[in-house]
This record gives sequence, structure tokens and C-alpha cells, in this order.
Amino acid sequence: MLWSKLFIPTLRETPAEADVVSHQLLLRAGYIRQLSTGIYSYLFLAQRSLLKIIGIVREEMDAIGAQEMLLPALNPAELWKESGRWEVMGDNMFRLKDRFHRDLCLGMTHEEVMTSIARGELRSYRQLPQIWYQIQTKFRDEPRPKSGLLRVRQFIMKDSYSFDVDPAGLDVSYDKHHRAYCRIFDRCGLDYMVVEAHSGAMGGSQSHEFMVVSDAGEDLVVRCANCGYAANLEKAVTAPAPPAAADPEGNLEPEEFHTPGRKTIAEVAAFTSLPESSQIKSLVMVADGKPALALLRGDHALSETKLQGVLGAAELRPAHPAEIGEWFGAEAGSLGPVGVMNMRILADRALDGRRNMICGANRDDYHLRNVTPGEDFRPEFHDLRQAAGGDSCVNCAAPVEALKTVEIGHIFKLGYKYSHSMGLNVLTEEGKEIPVIMGSYGIGIERILSAAMELFHDADGAALPVSIAPFEAVVTPVNKADATQWKVALDIYEACRSFGLDVLLDDRDERPGVKFKDADLIGIPYRVTVGKKAAGGKVEFLERRSSRVRDVDAGDAAAFVAESVRSSRHDR
Repeated sequence: MLWSKLFIPTLRETPAEADVVSHQLLLRAGYIRQLSTGIYSYLFLAQRSLLKIIGIVREEMDAIGAQEMLLPALNPAELWKESGRWEVMGDNMFRLKDRFHRDLCLGMTHEEVMTSIARGELRSYRQLPQIWYQIQTKFRDEPRPKSGLLRVRQFIMKDSYSFDVDPAGLDVSYDKHHRAYCRIFDRCGLDYMVVEAHSGAMGGSQSHEFMVVSDAGEDLVVRCANCGYAANLEKAVTAPAPPAAADPEGNLEPEEFHTPGRKTIAEVAAFTSLPESSQIKSLVMVADGKPALALLRGDHALSETKLQGVLGAAELRPAHPAEIGEWFGAEAGSLGPVGVMNMRILADRALDGRRNMICGANRDDYHLRNVTPGEDFRPEFHDLRQAAGGDSCVNCAAPVEALKTVEIGHIFKLGYKYSHSMGLNVLTEEGKEIPVIMGSYGIGIERILSAAMELFHDADGAALPVSIAPFEAVVTPVNKADATQWKVALDIYEACRSFGLDVLLDDRDERPGVKFKDADLIGIPYRVTVGKKAAGGKVEFLERRSSRVRDVDAGDAAAFVAESVRSSRHDR
């Protein structure tokens, strides 16, 4: 293609609204333009890269026997009510009514639609296993769109669904997807890690996330560099650092003391001159309408995901002030477990074995000292705390790190959640009706492009992997008016095309510096510069990622580019 004929609206200045590198580069390099908050138009360059990503995804999904479909983005409410997710999705779901006042929504994901197809068509175990997938636009009424294509209200997603006769079959389908995802992200040139994750509103028994480390990310992952353990912060299990001070010795009795105006852990620590780790943090939660008291070490944070799993609750929220007053007779900040009999008490394992700690007295402006878990109150002990950087790995005891990450893929073992709620059953060989076990697997197409820009860039712009860059190479004549340079450039361009390369010829009447800056900005992996050396049969070959420049024979330049492209893809 000829650059002079293309629409590539590059910007010299960074737009003020762009807060992360990928957003800045996507705007500056002319890939995208914002239409509204969280809604973007994909221009020529973005569409080329996204189609390449989709091509890789499609090839790898087809390779595991998955069958591509295309489902409606507009869904009737009845399907989502059957599964129970019409209410669960809350304000994140775009909802509307048709002219007959029937409730509809824009699909965030397609478990319900896929299940409805399967229950209408699958009758026998002989029809299983099945893997169905689509590459479709999804919608999410994101409350705080930000970071360009990383948090948006409309996005492209590859979602696939497996249907198996038993858990062993689901294991096979899950493993197929796991391996296919690794091949997809390898081919897209990403550095990523696979972590244990929580299934959230998707439901299910097991899930893994595919994450790219980036300061632009909003997910936190705990990773042990020593043994390789990695898990989402919601799911991670680690050993906490010891408390900052030893517990007082002796079999002491709880003793009330006045703490006027001291309600937070930090305020009580300052008042008593004891560290936060010497206190018991008391959090009142409501699980499916029932109160529960969650207890943690004062310097630890609650993982609501872990608590919700322990309680087996569909919904979990903090108690309202009025509820706390009714149940405890005191305000938050003066609460504790001693004497509480009207709700479940769950304590984090870091409190097991501790003695003579401080907690609220369930009386405003008063606390208790010398409180011992297991003696002065009897809780259920569970892992409830949120892991943190600096904790010890439970596998090898090495310190773990907490990393900001971008999620690019997520796989779930859904189990029987949708089969049970929506009546998806098949007959066994013996004629017995059994529910089908399912899996769900998603990839964010735009997130792959954004993550690549986050990973691979420098002060001059993007340095995209060959497999997903909008063009593999650009041929740049320094002086188009020079007949020799122009002929050499044309010859190399045509030779590149004959090799099947995705090549661009920069035929614009621009200064060389402008051409070089634009090519660097949009992230073209290889550049052939045709300048004064062309008279002697030489041209310059530049590798964008390393900035390495070398002279090559003009007649061999196209073959050199083709080999570089081939090697780059092979290396990944």
C-alpha cells in the first residue's frame, strides 16, 4: 500500500485525556478516536491489527475443534432471568425495552444464549463433547471508563463454551483451551503469566487468568519468583509476616478501657502505643441477607471473595450503619466478637493462636484488651485475608511480590450452573437424563493490542510484535525526487509483496525525519531506508524493537526482510 493514499492521522502531542501509554500511543499513532466515554472508533491501523489478532485466535480455536458461530448482541431478559444473572449483573448491564415494553439487554457474555441453543438441540451423550465459539461485540455499562481500550463500554471478545458429559470431559476441554490460549498469546508476541483466579459472576469451580504485567493494569497478582506460584489477589494464599510485637504473656482476662473518639485501627494503635497487628479488626458483612462478623489482624485487609466463598453466598455486602446499631448496640469502630451470639463469627487464620489482643467492646468509645481468640470467643477459622507483597509463599517460603496486571484472557469451569438453572440435559447410554457440564473461555481482542503497546514501546512510539503490527515493514525513500532512490524503493516494495509481506511504501512528499518518526510511532517492526547509498547498491535495514541498523544489498533487501519476519514469528 502507498502511505500517501492512506488515512493515518498521527499526532505530535500527547492528548491530555490519555492517562496510560497504550491510550496515548493508540491516539497519537492514529489507531483510534473517541466517540464517547468508553466508546471508540477503530481506524484503519487499529482494524488491521485487530483483524490479525482475530485471525490468530480463529486459527488456534479451529485447531482444537471449536466451531465458530455468531450470536445476537441483543438478548431477551427471560434468558438472563432463567440463569439468575438478570439481577446479579446489576448496573453493569445495558438494559432496554422494545416497542412492546419487553425487557432486553445488550450481551456482556453469552452463556445464556449458548445454553439455550444447546438445550434445544443436544439430546444424547453421543453428541458430546462440543466446543462452540464466537468473536463478537460485547457491552458493559462500565461506571468509570478509562485507560483507552483497557476499560470500555463496548469491546470485542472471543468467547467459547464447552459442553461435556462428565467432569473428566470438562478437564479435557479446559486443558485444550489452556494450551490454545498459550499458543495465541505466544503468537501475538506477549509476555504473560497464567494465574489462579476467582470465577466471580460467571460461577464455576475453577478458573485461570492470563495476565500481562503493566502499570496500566487494575488487577493485582501475587507472584513468587522463586517457585512460580501466581494467583489473582482475590484468590492468592500466602503466609503473612509475623506480628510487629509479641503478644503479652499470661492467661489474662478481658478488660474494658475508654478510647474516646478513637474508631480506626490506626487511631487505637496510636492511643495504646501498640502496633496495628496487636488488634482484631471486626467487619460486619451481610451474606444473602444474613449478618456475619469477619475478624482479621488489624494490619490485614479482608478478601471479600474468600469470605463469600466460605459463606457460600450469592451476594455479599458491608452492613449498613443502622443494621450495625441494631445488631451490636454500638457504632462501627467500637465493635468486637466478645459476647456476640446473633451471627456467625469467622476469623482469619492469622488470629489462630494469638493471645491478649485488643478489639472493640461493642460500646461506643470503648475497647477491650486481653482478648484471646478461641477462649473469649469461639470463631470459625478460615483463610479470609487479602494477600500482600512481602508475604511468604506457602509453597517455598520465599517472599512474594504484588504486581499490577492487565487481564487478556480468562477461562472458567462453569460446572452445572447453567445446565441446572436452564435445563440443559442429555440422555446417557442407559437412557438416564443427566445435566451437561460446561466451561466458558474468553479473550479480550483489543486488550491484546493495548497490552502489546504497554509492553513494547519507547520514547518514539510503539514497537509492536510482527504478528500483530498493522504492517510488517515499510520501505522509505529518503528523496522521492531522486530517480535512482525511487526506482530502488519501488523494486524493493514490489519484491516484498512477491514474498507475501504486508508492506507499506512511504511515497509521501515529506522530510525524511517526518517519515521516520511516523514509522516509529505506529510501530512498524522493520524499515528499509533507501537513501544516497542506493547509488552504490546499498540500503539501510532497521529493526524497530532494537533500533539496530545495518546495510544490506538492495537486491537482497526484500529477502532479508522476509527472513527477519519469518524468524521473528518462529521465535515466538
